[in-house]
Parts: sequence; structure tokens; C-alpha cells
Amino acid sequence: MNCRWINVPQINDERGTLLFLEAERQVPFPIRRMYALVGVPKGTARGGHAHIALEQCFLAVTGSITMSLSDGRRREEFRLEGCSKMLYVGPMLWRDLTEFSDGAACIVLASEHFSESDYIREWASFEERVR
Repeated sequence: MNCRWINVPQINDERGTLLFLEAERQVPFPIRRMYALVGVPKGTARGGHAHIALEQCFLAVTGSITMSLSDGRRREEFRLEGCSKMLYVGPMLWRDLTEFSDGAACIVLASEHFSESDYIREWASFEERVR
């Protein structure tokens, strides 16, 4: 599947931890958009779609989230927790985000500006495209 963990550089000292990410270095694309998932009520799911061309990186800054990815043939689950690594998710992967812990916050970096035409919102349409 077109996804992988990416280590997030950290600088730790007595003042705390500094995390940093640079486009086209740790983030494998130019960053065109950033958004955050915060305050997701317990039992709520996010995602439920795929992107045709968009690339994304997901970083759980606090708490934890389960991300399920499918390429139409197989499905894998990833637990986003701790901020030492982020998950790169390439195009044409169906994503479901569930099991948000209390206080979970996730930053998402995207390779393109928002475009509704890049979304596949129906599972049957996604299956048809990948087969």
C-alpha cells in the first residue's frame, strides 16, 4: 500500500520538546494546506473517503487515533499516537479514522488545496476505480 511511517525530528531539553517538519524533506511533498482534527466526540468516525491525487501526512500531536487504510484489495490499521512519527498516505487509499482518544488532536498536511473533485466519497465508486 502507498503509505509509510515517517520519523518526526525532535529536539529535547529541559524546556520541553521541539518538533519540526519541512516540506520536501520529512514531508515528501510541497505543503499546500494544513488542517487539524480536534474535539472529535467519542465514538465518532472521520474520513470515509479516498483521494484521487492528494497526498497527506497525519500526525497525532496529542492522544491517539486509529486509521484504517484500504487499497480496495486489503485493509491495514495504523495507530497514530505519540508525535515521534507521522503516517504518509498516498493517493487512491480509502481512509477511515476511528477510536479518537479523549483530547486527541491530529494535524494533517496536504499536497494540494481543497478540491471536491479529488474526493471519492462512495465505497462502490472507489472499488470500481481501483479494479
